[in-house]
Amino acid sequence: MCYIMLGNWYRHIPNYLVNILIGVNILPTERRSLIMLFGATGDLATRKLYPAMLKLFEKGNIRDHFAVIGTSRYKFDDEKYREMVIKSVSKESTNKKQIADFASHFYFVTHNVTDLEHYSVLKNKANELDKKYELNGNRVFYISMAPNFFGTVAKNLKAQHLLSEGNGFNRLVIEKPFGRDFESAKQLNDDLSNAFEEDQIFRIDHYLGKEMIQNIEAIRFGNTIFEALWNNRYIDNIQVTLAEKLGVEERAGYYDNSGALRDMVQNHIMQIVSLLAMEQPVAFKDTDIRAEKVKALRSLRVYNVAEASSNFVRGQYAAVGNDKEYREEDGVPKDSNTETFVAGKLLFDNYRWSGTPFYIRTGKKLADKFTRVDVVFKKPLVDIFAFPQSGSAPLSANVLTIFIEPNQGFSLMVNAKNSEQGFHTEPVQLQYLEDSKRTRETPQPYERLIHDVLKGDGTNFASWPEVASAWKFVDQIRRVWDIQQPMFPNYIPGSMGPVSADELLARDHREWVYKLNK
Repeated sequence: MCYIMLGNWYRHIPNYLVNILIGVNILPTERRSLIMLFGATGDLATRKLYPAMLKLFEKGNIRDHFAVIGTSRYKFDDEKYREMVIKSVSKESTNKKQIADFASHFYFVTHNVTDLEHYSVLKNKANELDKKYELNGNRVFYISMAPNFFGTVAKNLKAQHLLSEGNGFNRLVIEKPFGRDFESAKQLNDDLSNAFEEDQIFRIDHYLGKEMIQNIEAIRFGNTIFEALWNNRYIDNIQVTLAEKLGVEERAGYYDNSGALRDMVQNHIMQIVSLLAMEQPVAFKDTDIRAEKVKALRSLRVYNVAEASSNFVRGQYAAVGNDKEYREEDGVPKDSNTETFVAGKLLFDNYRWSGTPFYIRTGKKLADKFTRVDVVFKKPLVDIFAFPQSGSAPLSANVLTIFIEPNQGFSLMVNAKNSEQGFHTEPVQLQYLEDSKRTRETPQPYERLIHDVLKGDGTNFASWPEVASAWKFVDQIRRVWDIQQPMFPNYIPGSMGPVSADELLARDHREWVYKLNK
């Protein structure tokens, strides 16, 4: 699909012609909606949400028929709020007129989410803006606040009649964390379900908005050479690594009550794994894709105590040089046993993956910041090149690597003859990486995800059955760790985690594809 976009030229042509151009894909479809943003003065809103909305505005995905009501406890007026919005997007564009036009769609209401009278003010403002911008009753409620307010806001939105009635849509967007275990997540989901239907709830996981995460489905189902081999007959193991170079920084207070298992494994990693493990959906639409992800997660083996102890390891970073160890970070208890690193082995009890392990790892203060997936194929059953006189090294495994960040692309490691005299094989890397220009032009995760919300496309959002299955798996690991005393700290910053993470694979006569050169 290709759009011809030359500034905002389409604003100066008649509406009937705009509709014709949209119909033949010369203009993007504008998404009419009122966005009600709870937590509008917070860090996420200023760093991610407003810049993402500006990109949608520049591309015409939102245009004349949208409005944003920002809410928080601050005593802002519309002018001050718009100044904040303009400041937050100033690095994204040099077109001051366009930014001012964009910001003119923003309105502010001082709001306490527990005060029922404040919802009447919101309702009146929403109705006013709906008429002004011809929004057809379409409403998005985006809660960018602490999770303990999710249920309160949802309940009051319904009780105070802020949900649109008639033909307009109502969509609720919430950030992570979605609970801290299965029971709290279920209670939260029950609270939300009292006000919204499941297909109206959009649980954001920003990893699902990343270019190469979305490319997993294209690589798998768009290429016969991979999908035909995407099973336990040909794949030896799959590895998922989410590495961070920094420590907990200013998030220490939140992080110590969460840890790497809850903060990264339960959501980001489990979502990536489900895309790698699921069966091919009937059609490429949200209901079918989610159904297959749920089937995959439900076939994930939930470990007993012994299995959890042997198949998962944890770590906490030590001090090195001028860097503090985790327990010395501001806001972290001196005796904290919160893990800053997790590595584990996942097993699926289904026909496609039985016997093929998925290895995962994530941690802070590792060697570098990157996310990648390594699909390791089985070696040939017979290495015909390894005859005694040849002196050839054994064939290497074919490895498909999906680079998610900071580089975007993929590579395939194959065996080929080298250029020396005689017959000797060597691994050769076939690689595609997006250039800097294309990377800059690629929509950022929040731009993609907000656009999907406006379209009503739930493909790249976590459904409740997915969240529930992930929590049931993670809870068992957490229960085992809570009754064991770890030996912390146990890894040095700048490494790839504790030695036990390497031993986890070594027991299976395997190793991590990405490892530091020693």
